[in-house]
Amino acid sequence: MFYRSAAKAFEKDKQNQPYDVIIVPGFPYQGNEWDMVHKMRIHWAYYLFKKGYAKNIIFSGSAVATPYVESKVMAYYAEALGIPKQNIFTEEKAEHSTENVYYSYRLAKGLGFKKIALATDPFQSSYMGKFMRKFEIPVALLPTAIDTLKTLDLYEPKIDPKLAMKDGFVKLSSRENFFQRIKGTMGKYIIWHEEDLKKKKYRRRFKDRMISSGALSKEP
Repeated sequence: MFYRSAAKAFEKDKQNQPYDVIIVPGFPYQGNEWDMVHKMRIHWAYYLFKKGYAKNIIFSGSAVATPYVESKVMAYYAEALGIPKQNIFTEEKAEHSTENVYYSYRLAKGLGFKKIALATDPFQSSYMGKFMRKFEIPVALLPTAIDTLKTLDLYEPKIDPKLAMKDGFVKLSSRENFFQRIKGTMGKYIIWHEEDLKKKKYRRRFKDRMISSGALSKEP
C-alpha cells in the first residue's frame, strides 16, 4: 500500500521538477556501515540530483540515538557518491521526523530556495505528507520509487564517520521518556514561525512556542 501510494505521489509531483532543493531526513548511524534506510534515502537523493529533479539537497538530523550527527553522516556519503559539496546542506537541530521537515523547510527558505520537496522512504513520506497537509507547509513529495531503486547500484562509498561525531553526546532516550519521544514525533516540540501557521487555531494553540512575525521584523 505504501509503495503504491509513494509511486503515485512521485509521478504526480515530479511533473513540477526541477526542485530548488529536496529535504532528506536522517537516520541513526552506528559507526561501522550504513543501514538499509541510509542506503535507500541517500541513493534516492543521489538519483534525484543526477536526473536533474533536484538542484540541491538538505540532509536533516541531529545526533539522536548515537553520537553521530545524522545529517552530517548522510552529507559525507552523498559527497562520496559524487554530489558536489556546494549543493549539500545540513540541518542539525531536528531530533524528530516532524522537526526534520519543518526545520529543513525553514532552512530552505532562509537559503532562498522556493521549490522544495521531501525525498524519503514510502512509509515516512506517507506520515510526513499528512503532517505537511495539516499545517499547509508548501513542500512537495518525491518519495522513493522502489522499482526504480532496484535498478540502481546501491554501493556504499567510504567515509570517515568520526568527522560527524558530536562532543558531549547524550542520547535522546536518556533525555526523553517513551511518551515524550512520541510527542516529539507528533511535532509537539516544534518552535513555529507565526507566518507558517495559516490557521488562527494553531496560532492560539502554539502561542507559547511560536516566533511572532513582529519579533522577526524587529531583529537587526
